Amino acid sequence: MQQPQQLSSGSDSDPKYANMDERKRKRMISNRESARRSRMKKQQHMDEMLKEVNELKSQNSGLSQKTDVVSQLYIGVESENNVLRAQVIELTDRLRSLNSVLQFMQDASGFAMDIPEIPDNLLEPWQLPCPVQAISNVFQC
Repeated sequence: MQQPQQLSSGSDSDPKYANMDERKRKRMISNRESARRSRMKKQQHMDEMLKEVNELKSQNSGLSQKTDVVSQLYIGVESENNVLRAQVIELTDRLRSLNSVLQFMQDASGFAMDIPEIPDNLLEPWQLPCPVQAISNVFQC
């Protein structure tokens, strides 16, 4: 059986082609090394991105928990404010009643009595006597 003849690129007979084949081989090795470095760089970048994703998820979870805590605190404070507003209304009504009794006593007896006036901030509770704190300060935990 006869072996098929190998097609020669001429590198066996001509040194000019042998040099070309050597350059081709070196370029192929260089390209493989470059592709390997590129894959490693891509993998490093992917690992960094995954690490950043995990860090951001962790931060997001922490911020979400803080938001929940602040929301619960806000609900508690709002509830307490509603109770205090109701108490202000009740106490203002009592003060008015007592002042009307004093006024009646003064009119009936003729004696001058010191009847205190109802403070404006009790009549208009939305006008706060203290400075308003910025809501952004609430979120700094």
